[in-house]
Order: sequence, then C-alpha cells, then structure tokens
Amino acid sequence: MTDAEIRSTVLRALKRIAPEANLDELGGKEDVHDALDIDSMDFNTFVLALHDALHVDIAEKDYPRFFTLDGCVAELGARLKNTGTS
Repeated sequence: MTDAEIRSTVLRALKRIAPEANLDELGGKEDVHDALDIDSMDFNTFVLALHDALHVDIAEKDYPRFFTLDGCVAELGARLKNTGTS
C-alpha cells in the first residue's frame, strides 16, 4: 500500500468522526484533536476505523504516534510493511 493510499484511508476515517471538517485544510503536522475539535471517544473511534480498514492492531500506548496525519501515514506504512501487507 502506498503512502497516498494510506493517507486516503486515514482521511476517510477522520471524515467518519468529523463529517463537517474540511480535511483539505488539515496540515500533516497538525494535531487532529485540536484541528478537528475531537475528543478522546472520537479518537478511539478513529483508531478503530483504521484497524477495520487496514487490519492493523494499534495499542493505546501507541496513540500519540497517530495524533497527526503525517504520523498516521508513517506509522501505518511501517506496520503494514512489517506485516507484509504493503
């Protein structure tokens, strides 16, 4: 899976929890909590959506790696490569 495909998957998951957000304006290094005004329950829903879409386990201790769009893409790319599904 390419970085562009991962990014698209992440954006779809974010759109599910923040449908009113203009994700075109979301910067790669912006904290998604602040940028999209989401709470911890929304973030958990987001992580579960990533798990469902990509079949990647994400432990709660790893959540900080998923706080930005760039972080999501990098972490998911590495995990997919390690599982051989990239």
